Formats: sequence, structure tokens, C-alpha cells
Amino acid sequence: MPEGLYEQVLHSLAGRTLPPPKPPRASAAVVPWRRGPDGLEVYWVRRSSALAFMGGWYAFPGGGISKDDSFIEVQGHAVGLAESDDAPGLVAGTLRELSEETGLLPGATDAGDALEEARRQLLAGTLKWRDLLSGLQSKPRADDLVYAGRWLTPAFGPLRFDNRFFLLEWPADRPTQPTIVPGELSFGEWIRPLEALSRWRRGDVMAAPPVLYFLTVLAEDGPETGLQRLRDAADSYVGEFRRIEFRPGTLVFPLQTLTLPPASTTNCILLGFGDAVLIDPGAVDATENARLIAALADVHSRLGRRVTAIWLTHHHPDHIGGVQTIRQALSVPVLAHALTAERVAADGIAVDALLADNQQIELAGETAAETMRIRVLHTPGHASGHLAFLDEARGTLIAGDLVSALGTVVIDPPEGNMDDYLASLARIRALSPHVLLPAHGSALIDPEKTLRETIDHRLQREHRVAAAWSSGLRDPAAMVDAVYDDTPDAARPLAERQIRAHLERLEHQGLLEAS
Repeated sequence: MPEGLYEQVLHSLAGRTLPPPKPPRASAAVVPWRRGPDGLEVYWVRRSSALAFMGGWYAFPGGGISKDDSFIEVQGHAVGLAESDDAPGLVAGTLRELSEETGLLPGATDAGDALEEARRQLLAGTLKWRDLLSGLQSKPRADDLVYAGRWLTPAFGPLRFDNRFFLLEWPADRPTQPTIVPGELSFGEWIRPLEALSRWRRGDVMAAPPVLYFLTVLAEDGPETGLQRLRDAADSYVGEFRRIEFRPGTLVFPLQTLTLPPASTTNCILLGFGDAVLIDPGAVDATENARLIAALADVHSRLGRRVTAIWLTHHHPDHIGGVQTIRQALSVPVLAHALTAERVAADGIAVDALLADNQQIELAGETAAETMRIRVLHTPGHASGHLAFLDEARGTLIAGDLVSALGTVVIDPPEGNMDDYLASLARIRALSPHVLLPAHGSALIDPEKTLRETIDHRLQREHRVAAAWSSGLRDPAAMVDAVYDDTPDAARPLAERQIRAHLERLEHQGLLEAS
């Protein structure tokens, strides 16, 4: 089968110079902690599911720093915050976010009901932070904040944060204790770090890598002994990559690939606790592949996870770019669907064994709990040989290009088929996975919503295609303005291909009126 337009576009990206990324936004988070009857506790919160960024995830109180924060005077200095880690308005914004989200404000601990009422007005938008402080006749104090490290959001997409973390001891006997006002947050609680980690391992919660790292260090070392470890965070890396493990046993390596903007990376995933498989090593760049090989060696030596095979979700260049390099470096076989094997043969990639729909594969671990049973799912539509992989015990679906966290998946005939794509989405939806790990972007933690909205979006486009046809338009290029009026000019050729996919589906269903 000849290359479609989508594959031609991907191949045309070879040698491109990526535009410089936008500077990440300064942000901060505070980890309140105390000694409780059962030992150390931290206060964490659950972000509202309605939020576009990390909705439904568990985190520590915090958020973005605004320009206005730089005009707020703060008493004292955060302990251990070096000038190189500071930013305009950082400490003031940190205290503002803490106050908004939890009601805690060092320096105003005796304000009581007045502070809580001011906080509600602040959240309602009827009071500004500067006026809140003026009304309390108080300046926020930074002395209780202890600097505990800096994390940069991985390069999954265009929205990135340069996040500083602070520890804040907040004893249980203080008159003001943290509370949550429903809005951006839906829940908050004091919890022992080990219990929080146990919930994550059971799959009950989702938390980003820095949150998991803080919980681990605080559980093992506590806030005083573990402080330098938090600041250095050397053991939060595998090779040169920050350790990203959204779900137990699924390490994610965002690799620079020849992929379609707004994405610039493809998620290469190491699946398994002992025997493990590497899914979609898609980088072409030699330096990027060297980084991956070094990271896998580190994972093997430190975590005991050994790559036994490479699995492919499909044949597109941003998913197979590093296959030959990684195969030779690790001396492991390559497995894929039969249709994918046919396509990658043209790229000189020999597939050693085939993966079939509903095949079950066991990845051995040191214990029964660490043994993974993976179900292979044939999910055509974006590509005829597309596969997804389901960790049945934990409900984690390695989704490939079935969905994206950064935009719409391209369906480009004849390789792409809209009937197949919608059927694949419906099939996965019926399986009720707990989390989707797409090839582009971060984890999607509400699969039912994601899959429903993806199906609805496609059907809405299809309704507009049918309406354009009924109005007398026949050429997909002539339909773009009516169907994809929200699409930039650069994407018009791919929009035409999507329209053609919808027309083929409508024709197959006998829903196109005669010319």
C-alpha cells in the first residue's frame, strides 16, 4: 500500500529545526506536613475533574505565579531558596496559592474567620489578593517555607511549568487548619505518605512524578533528613530522564520524534516490573536513542526491569524510528500485528513474531503481584494494523494513536478507515479501562469521558460532512470551509483527508444522496 498524505507529512519532517519551546510558566507547590498520632502526615488535594490541566489528579496545594505577585511585599525569606531558583513574585505567589487552596497563610494564623471570609471572596473574584492582605493588616511571612527542589513539566505538549516545591510544617494544634472550598479543588486530606503511595499502587489515585517522589522520600527519610535528597532529586532520574511512571509498571520516555505538531514527542513505554517490553521506540535521532539505551540500562540495574522485546502499536515513522537501533543495542525481538509487519518491511524492519487480537501475554515479575497479564487488542482505524495493550489487573491501556491528549487523531484513507476507528473507540469504551496512556501527551484519567467525547466529536464532524454533501458539495477540498472552519490553513490538506474518510463511511452506510 502506498504512503498516505499523513505519512508523507511525517516523513517530510526529517531534518526539521524545531522552533524554540515557549518559556515554562513559573509555578510553585507547598507540601504541608505534621506529626500525627500515627507518624508523619502530609496534606494533599484532588484537582477538580473539570480542570483542563490535570483534572482529577492528586497534587499538593499550589499553582501558577502571576505578574501581580511580584508587587506583593513578603516578610522574611524562604529557607534555602537560592537566588538561582527564585523568580519574580515566587514566594508571594506561593503563599497566595496556599491561602486560596487551603486557607493557610503563614503570618496571619490568628486571623480566623476574617481570613476565611476574605478567602471566599478571593475565590469568588470579588476581592483581590492585595486587598485581602490590606484588610487583614498583615503581610504574608516566608520564614516557615523551606525550599525543597525544582521540577520542570516533561515535554509532552505546549503547556509546561517550572515548578518550585516548598515544605511547610503545620502542627495539628494550630487554630487554623487546611480546608477546601469546592471549585478548582474537590477534596483535601491529611494522609501518611505510605498510605498515599499504597493508594497509587492500587490504582485508586493518579499523581504526577514529583508528587510520587516527595511521598517516597518523606516516607523513607522524613522532612528533615530527606530535605537534601528532595533538593538534589538525583534518584528521581533514570539515566537522563526524570522517572515518569503514571501507573505502576509503566515507565514513560517522551522521545523527540518526527511527529505532527502540536506534539513534538512520542511516548516510548517500558511495560513490566521484571520481564518488560518496550513499546514504540520512535526516535530517529542518534543522541535521543543513546539517551534511551542508557536509561534502560539504569532501569535494569536499579529497578530490575529487563527489556525482553520491542512491541509496536503501528507502523508510522514517529513510532518506529528507533526500532533498528534499539533492537541491535539490546538484542531483542520485534513484535507487531501482521499488517504492521507488512508495512515496516518496506523500511527494512523485520518483525520476528506476530501479535494477534485478544492474545494474552504474561510478563513475569519477582512476585505474583508484579506479574503482568497483558491483553493485545487490535484497534484499526488510524492504521490498519494498530494495536493497543491492556494491563488487565490495573486497567491501564497503552493506547498508541487511538487517542491523543494533544488534539485529534488523523484518519487518512486508504490506510485510515473511519468505520474501523469508531468501532475501535467503542470497543475500548466497552472494556472500561481506568487510564489511557496515549502516544502523545500525558495520561488520560477519565477514559469514559475521553472516548465518549472523541466519538461525539467525530460524529459531529460527520454530520457537517453530510450537510455539505446535501448542499451540493462533492469535492472534499470544497467542503473544508464548511466542515473544518476552525482549522488553520496549514492543516487543510489533512482536513480534506478526514472528510474523505467520513464520506467513505457515509457511502458504506448508504447515507449519501445521489449526485
